[in-house]
Amino acid sequence: MTTLDPAVAIPKLEEFLKTMAKAGRLDLRFKVSAATPKTEHDPQLRVECDGQDVDILLGRGGELLDAIEHLAAKVLRLHSDEQSLIVFDSHNFRSDRALELRLMAEAAAERVEHSGQKFEMSPMNSRDRRIVHLALKGRSGVRTESDGAGSHRRIIIFPNK
Repeated sequence: MTTLDPAVAIPKLEEFLKTMAKAGRLDLRFKVSAATPKTEHDPQLRVECDGQDVDILLGRGGELLDAIEHLAAKVLRLHSDEQSLIVFDSHNFRSDRALELRLMAEAAAERVEHSGQKFEMSPMNSRDRRIVHLALKGRSGVRTESDGAGSHRRIIIFPNK
């Protein structure tokens, strides 16, 4: 597991975010802090976003928030499988999204259990897929698999026979 040095990573991220917001003429403020990971999959750095233009970040399912998070990972020279070491959030968007994903997963699992037919979810990023996999992990009537590549990777929920 890669460990980020907050003394190096935080100033680097702050400078990148300040430059990015200025170049994009966005009224955004970023608070970068070290996180306390409980597992190896938990983030080590947390970035809280606020400001007049925060709605732009959260529109379209947080697409721009995800894009900035991805760019920040590149600035820190993280591999794609290490991107989860940092998390960007604003106004509890991530926790609300996690709840939404768990509810969608439960509804899809019920559908699969009743119909006996597999169900393919829409493509999603690795963090969202992980939430769905974990939400259904203990459910005996179904099993989950990821399928596809890149931005087309999705979860398929199968009946457990």
